[in-house]
Amino acid sequence: MSGGAVLAALQGAGVDAHAFDPAERDLHILKEEGFDRVFIALHGRGGEDGTVQGALELMGIPYTGSGVMASAIAMDKWRTKLVWLASGLPTPRFAILDENTDWDAVVAELGLPIFVKPVHEGSSMGATKVTEAGQLKAAWELAAKYDSLVLAEEFVTGQELTAPFLGDRALPLVRIVAPDGNYDYQHKYFTDDTQYFCPSGLPEALEAEIKAAVVRCAQMLGCRGWGRADLILREDGRFTLLEINTAPGMTNHSLVPMSARVSGLSFEALCLEILDGARLG
Repeated sequence: MSGGAVLAALQGAGVDAHAFDPAERDLHILKEEGFDRVFIALHGRGGEDGTVQGALELMGIPYTGSGVMASAIAMDKWRTKLVWLASGLPTPRFAILDENTDWDAVVAELGLPIFVKPVHEGSSMGATKVTEAGQLKAAWELAAKYDSLVLAEEFVTGQELTAPFLGDRALPLVRIVAPDGNYDYQHKYFTDDTQYFCPSGLPEALEAEIKAAVVRCAQMLGCRGWGRADLILREDGRFTLLEINTAPGMTNHSLVPMSARVSGLSFEALCLEILDGARLG
């Protein structure tokens, strides 16, 4: 859906753009057919984790978004948190789970509820909100079906925000209100119950502070071009970073285009600016 929306926007703007799905055709065909640039609209592993970026680097074809290193780190929620913590940026307390984990010790350390999630997945795939100590092992088992690395994270209460960035500037924040505070896979994609507010309604000074932190959190990972950081605004006014997406959704209903519209950028103009930032290295 993202690829189709971007393709239509670029073609509508007069760009000689063509659809290319690496699940259907080998990447080297891009080189053989003489494509100048690639707009990456692939989500998750294989498209957002540095793999495609590395192949394009070897072929010498400029591409949109973050490079190999930043894409790989940002796809890894654990290592992203390690970089942020080393940079003095706030992120929820966490633990890595495996079959030898002392479940009671994790609950004692992080408290309840706890979010358990695969380290390399997005869209809340394989994620569980654990509300009782006895649920923790089952949550790990579910997440482990998606990934060999599983993260347990303290549950941070507050307002859910997402913060797109374009180049070296942050776009307006989007405030998300999901039913019962549960912004899971179902509420992200398949129900109309989740509400999105942009402008966010936050005080101007607070929004500016968060936007500055988002630009910094992207820079610390080496991100470039565009992306979206997800965070929680705690009830005491502090914010904490959850994760970052280097190839977010790009349909007309996605959050980055929603924020761009509020900043005065149409979907077509947004796609053209992202494409203009395509580069190597």
